[in-house]
Amino acid sequence: MQSFSFATTAQILCEAGAATRLASLCRERGARSVLIVTDPGIARLGLLEPSLPGFTEQGVAVQVFDQVLADPPQACVLDVVEQARAMQADVIVGFGGGSSMDVAKLVALLAHPHCQQPLNEMYGVDQAKGQRLPLIQVPTTAGTGSEVTPIAIVTTGEHAKMGVVSPQLLPDLALLDADLTVGLPPAVTAATGIDAMVHAIEAYTSKLKRNPLSNLLACEALRMLASNLDQAVHNGSNREARQAMLLGACLAGQAFANAPVAAVHALAYPLGGHFHIPHGLSNALVLPHVLRFNAEVAAPLYAQLAPLLLGERLRPGDTRSLSDQFVNELAELSPRCGLPTRLRDAGVAERSLEQLARDAMFQQRLLINNPREVSEADALTIYRQAY
Repeated sequence: MQSFSFATTAQILCEAGAATRLASLCRERGARSVLIVTDPGIARLGLLEPSLPGFTEQGVAVQVFDQVLADPPQACVLDVVEQARAMQADVIVGFGGGSSMDVAKLVALLAHPHCQQPLNEMYGVDQAKGQRLPLIQVPTTAGTGSEVTPIAIVTTGEHAKMGVVSPQLLPDLALLDADLTVGLPPAVTAATGIDAMVHAIEAYTSKLKRNPLSNLLACEALRMLASNLDQAVHNGSNREARQAMLLGACLAGQAFANAPVAAVHALAYPLGGHFHIPHGLSNALVLPHVLRFNAEVAAPLYAQLAPLLLGERLRPGDTRSLSDQFVNELAELSPRCGLPTRLRDAGVAERSLEQLARDAMFQQRLLINNPREVSEADALTIYRQAY
């Protein structure tokens, strides 16, 4: 067996309604002053409101930063750090989608009283040093898995994204509460759910670090996500399906945190950077085309995943047949869920495809994990097929 290491969030609480106990969970971690990091949409929907009275009851001071932007820029991170320092926050809570949770991770590092390292020195793998403040993550979408990953993505220029990858970013607690996802629109539910499925698939096929634990988690994640996505999208009040999607996304997050994602994400990032397409939708747009490219070498692995995705609908066949069924089923997810299926439908200009292919090559941190080597010419071909 190949040697491997596996790290994840220290505690996971999977319980509908648990967010109302957020204050007591902070208090258990010695909190006197808590900063909650979220976005304007969460504030507008009032998702945080049921959690706030508990802070008064627990005698814990609380402030809310609710201006996190999608694809958060560095300036946003630094604004939150300033607020955390000013209030002497001793616990940070990320409450929302991947952007809010990613910002919360970095704030927990940068706002620690002993932190001397600037953000621009943290980018890359294992560059972040020092301690962080206690960190709780509360996802409100079933997608990113950020609540169990040591990764935070920041927009560093007009179109560029950089990642901070460090064990220090792993939270202390991930709180999975389906009640927070019941009101999600179908399109958001679909895009984030497909994002989570991509995490499971890319972890299972990750070239360098796939291991028995990541494989187990990826398989169970894909099974749970595939069997609950339609219900979550088309019957959004189904709490059982919503809770299963949250747990599936969390398991997929644990898998790819240890067996990293690859070319789907590498080609999705430039779409977000240039055209501000939500991350889950970016993944969905390129997913079937990357998988068809990879199938030349990854077909045996896709064939192993096919029964988890299709269940009783899987037709018997050889490896190629099973792999084809797997890829074709994933290609059908977007139209079935009402998502755009072509880059042109998502506002991508055809003249930008060469630039997108060039930018994808900067994602070598991800591309090295792909089961098949991807050149710039390959990336351009994939974007053209997706267009």
